[in-house]
Amino acid sequence: MIGFGIVTGLLCLLMAAVLELNKNTLWGFVLLLLATVAFAVLFVKGLQGSRWYGKLLGYLGYVAVFALILFLTWPPTKAVSAYEGKTPVYTAPVHTEKGDVRGVVIADGAVELYAGIPYAQPPVGDLRWREPQDPLPWEGVLDGDHFAPMCMQPTHLPLYDSLARIIGYHDYKISLTDNYVAPVSEDGLYVNVWKPAGEAEGLPVLVYIHGGTLQTGQPWYADYAGTGLAKEGVVVVNLGYRLGVFGYLADEALAAESPHGTTGNYGLLDQIKALEWVRDNVSAFGGDPGNVTLAGESAGAASVSALCTSPLAKGLFRRVILESSTLASPEPPHSFRSFSDAIASGRELKDRYGVATPAELRALSAERIVNEAYTQHHMTLDGYALTETPYASYGRGVHNEEAILHGYNAEESGPFILFSHANLKNYEQKVRAYFGAYADEVLALYAPGTDGEADSFWAQIYGAVFFNYPHYCLNRLAARNGIPAWEYYFDKTNGRLGSWHSGELPYFYGNIPVASRLFDEGDRALQGTILGYVKNFAAAGDPNGPGLPPWTADAESGTLLALGETVAMVPERYLALYDVLDRMTGWE
Repeated sequence: MIGFGIVTGLLCLLMAAVLELNKNTLWGFVLLLLATVAFAVLFVKGLQGSRWYGKLLGYLGYVAVFALILFLTWPPTKAVSAYEGKTPVYTAPVHTEKGDVRGVVIADGAVELYAGIPYAQPPVGDLRWREPQDPLPWEGVLDGDHFAPMCMQPTHLPLYDSLARIIGYHDYKISLTDNYVAPVSEDGLYVNVWKPAGEAEGLPVLVYIHGGTLQTGQPWYADYAGTGLAKEGVVVVNLGYRLGVFGYLADEALAAESPHGTTGNYGLLDQIKALEWVRDNVSAFGGDPGNVTLAGESAGAASVSALCTSPLAKGLFRRVILESSTLASPEPPHSFRSFSDAIASGRELKDRYGVATPAELRALSAERIVNEAYTQHHMTLDGYALTETPYASYGRGVHNEEAILHGYNAEESGPFILFSHANLKNYEQKVRAYFGAYADEVLALYAPGTDGEADSFWAQIYGAVFFNYPHYCLNRLAARNGIPAWEYYFDKTNGRLGSWHSGELPYFYGNIPVASRLFDEGDRALQGTILGYVKNFAAAGDPNGPGLPPWTADAESGTLLALGETVAMVPERYLALYDVLDRMTGWE
């Protein structure tokens, strides 16, 4: 009996953990308890004296019942609430061009949040793979108390996402209030607006584009929510945009349908449409439409980089913040492709599904093609939204921004080489596979003597190639064009992501959780410093201000601001490698 109690108890705890990590409803725990009691009674009365295979069958039956419980109490899909607590405190209605909307008061009364405001018509049915259309007007008052669905994207089991929080972010919390999953939908073209509570007028505006490799992501994630900046007097707008195959499929027949002959950039056109919405409506929320800063991280920063030279975005923002990505190098390392490559990829997709016409493409269900995000997640040189590479535009002195704040993290490569580490056996092969004729120079710069050094050097090289070097290119192009550019290097350690890719986000937007033990007082002090830089930059185009360490806009691109245990100008660490990349990619 003691052995039975131990085994059953451990098995029950394991099952309960699965229910929690998978976000199953509370009924799952109730049914599991009843099933465990029933199994115990059955064991005592009938199975205790049976042979081993009888006991095994009993345990298998117990597990089968749990599988049924897991299925029956699967987490429902539910819109994510924009407010804390059970009862929202609503704002007065705000009048936009298409109708009135009221938000909710959050952050202990300091911030108003207006969630789920449409900036375009749902791109469904015949509007799939077309330029975004103006939203339809609505009657009455729209309640902005829940976030709209995230744009259609591949999803994982809730269990997988929970394990990612545990292993990657180290911030998983057991809760009885999150037993649901957020919705995904093609109907995802909405903005969320954060503003300081109360009357406001002429405030600086920051528009944020989320990352996610142009395949995933949502505009309400806590790390880059607008709450922190709104407390500092900035109006923040986050937006959803079409992702993956829905945002970046290119097809000649779709281009022929378009009045502008465009295809392959629907997600980018969504971002431009959202910026037009901001221009036309943000004053109603106290923002100054003539003082807009456009910001983004990772694929969001790559999108910002494209918008810096898109003719369609001219006049829609004044300055930009780019975190951990740009498209400014001669050969963008990701998120970008030529028109011919995009068309060829689209043709292969049509062949896979046996379709030929736009009508047949649109007849494919979203669920059937959503995993094509992995083949269709690059902006396209379409001749309309993007007429040439950003590098070429800057070379001609063409750009839309008047000031730049940008930079990268110390360990950008962390999540991307998690399952492809280097050692002395494969290090040289990895370097030669990427650098080709220039590999000997790189091997001379980074010559490991141990497996640990090989892994560290490869992580540095990978991060420099895919993230850091494009920022170095952007800084030099900005200097050529007389654009002041402030570059940073984030290297703060903490109990969460540290200086991995996206690790800087809660610092930049003032969203380090107050009660989190993963961050210490040093982290919170650094957050205050960075938030001061971002606020000043959004307000007046210069991050410097009273009480902040001086940040120099280095036109020579030899130094940048370290944001870590100390905040000070430091030498750029990768100049020798950048010299190789300049020659390799054809920098002029």
